[in-house]
Amino acid sequence: MTAPLVTILDDEPEIRQILTEALADAGFRTQCFSRAREFEAALKRVTPDVCLVDLSLPDTDGLALVHRLALEQGAAVIIISGRAQVQDRVTGLELGADDYITKPFDPAEVVARIRARLRVPHAAPGGGDTARFNGWTAHFDRYALEDAGGGETPFSHAEGEVLRLFLESPKRLISRAQMQEMLGGGAGESFDRAMDVRISRLRTKLREDPKNPRLIKTIYGAGYIFLGDVTWD
Repeated sequence: MTAPLVTILDDEPEIRQILTEALADAGFRTQCFSRAREFEAALKRVTPDVCLVDLSLPDTDGLALVHRLALEQGAAVIIISGRAQVQDRVTGLELGADDYITKPFDPAEVVARIRARLRVPHAAPGGGDTARFNGWTAHFDRYALEDAGGGETPFSHAEGEVLRLFLESPKRLISRAQMQEMLGGGAGESFDRAMDVRISRLRTKLREDPKNPRLIKTIYGAGYIFLGDVTWD
């Protein structure tokens, strides 16, 4: 079985070396980049399992890059940054990052966070990548929602994880604690805010009435429940 591939985008050689050594010891393959243009060129040839991305890059805006990756790549995106303010964490997660780790960091924590991302299920119980529900089709192989007329709307990797969680557990209450456990990432305000944003975006893409959503219901003080009828291909 091929070891998972982790790409590292950071302009600090010491950070790249520390991460490469820690990940190699943990059994991961790695590719390192110091510039965003080299990193994005490599992504056209291969899709990694996890992307580690610094925000302070010399040739592009790190947050804009994270947003593009979240929409266009099938890999999990973890930000590693010296920006430690809560708002920076919230913004990164709102833009589609799956996790946010601040510098300085313990390499063992990075390895643990990557393993947590890889434990998130990426296939349906029956092994399919397509789910149908209430006139919609979710294509997890290309990260797109298809409506009854054939029109498609893309969703990010992070939004897809939340949608898959709902579609794999229809008509069952999912608490915030269960979401944190199953989707990984740090608990607290930034995680809760990121979940709220992802669910809001999913509702918008599903053309839900924000005041009275039919599919993704909020059970205040308890969590969420997905009310659709789901079949998997």
